[in-house]
Amino acid sequence: MISTENLEKHYEVGPEKVFALKGINLSIDKGEFVSIMGPSGSGKTTLMNIIGCLDSPSKGDYFLNGKLVSELNDDELAQIRNKEIGFIFQSFNLLARNSALSNVLLPTKYAGLDEKKSLSRAKEMLELVGLSDRTDHAPSELSGGQQQRVAIARALVNKPSIIFADEPTGNLDSKTGQDVMNLLKNLNNNGQTIIIITHEDNIASQSNRIIKIKDGLIEVDNKNV
Repeated sequence: MISTENLEKHYEVGPEKVFALKGINLSIDKGEFVSIMGPSGSGKTTLMNIIGCLDSPSKGDYFLNGKLVSELNDDELAQIRNKEIGFIFQSFNLLARNSALSNVLLPTKYAGLDEKKSLSRAKEMLELVGLSDRTDHAPSELSGGQQQRVAIARALVNKPSIIFADEPTGNLDSKTGQDVMNLLKNLNNNGQTIIIITHEDNIASQSNRIIKIKDGLIEVDNKNV
């Protein structure tokens, strides 16, 4: 599903090149539950941005579902981001004036889906995350855990092949964070591919594979352990 070959990312800082990634070779199969870990500045977020099609590498190749991403045009990339990838963020990123249902519906509008089918799908996703009785509530009327569940429902609404979760429990207390992890594990048990960016060992340990990034390189990958 995901394959990178000698992936590099650098930034020009004056006359120097600062490398965020220094040659990442990585493959992730359909249905995996992977945690990517690393200290601040290690390159883990840069890696997520590239494999999430939010950024492009300076060098190397990235294949997503068999397609070489560098050969895709802007419209094709936008379609992949909207239909193939679902994002969950630490800060939830919900629209404050929209109801839970309206927030979940947003990706379907960009995808140009049928309104009736979109509404049915959004309600189905809110039910899946246990919020069928909160569809008309604004984010301010929901707890942190409930807001993250809305964000998960939104990420799922277009039936993406991959879910990227960037520190999905970072703004939650431990019990609520575990509830969110249990939901993600249930999704994975039903075949959803999930990639988590986290700095928390107890969160990473609940995935099936841990990749540790340090100084722009893969330091540990327990895939074959």
